[in-house]
Amino acid sequence: MDNFTIVRPEHLNHHGYLFGGAMLKWVDEYAWLVASRDFSGCTLVTIAMDDIQFKHRVLNGSILRFNILPRQQGNSSITYAVEVFADAPGATEETKVFTTRITFVRLDEEGHAQPLARQERLRSQE
Repeated sequence: MDNFTIVRPEHLNHHGYLFGGAMLKWVDEYAWLVASRDFSGCTLVTIAMDDIQFKHRVLNGSILRFNILPRQQGNSSITYAVEVFADAPGATEETKVFTTRITFVRLDEEGHAQPLARQERLRSQE
């Protein structure tokens, strides 16, 4: 699933490029939205972000595309691969600027891990 956002001045660091913390916030939020749609009715929380790679700096005004796909499912957890592409102002094509893997776990009301149903979209990619 793809999500989009635009980089604005309030997202920039002191060098004038996208602040990495803003990118991490968007990745966490957008991946959680995808996971919540994939596992509706479940309480999912982030437990890990692995292999975080900031590949290129991102300019103000860039349109970011977040490509988020399920990769591995455990008993109570699901891991998604995230790739972020930037379409900089005036550019004619996108550039991959960020990658990571993010894992969510399903919890009950007491905070204990609960089993997840097998996810159909993941099955089709195996």
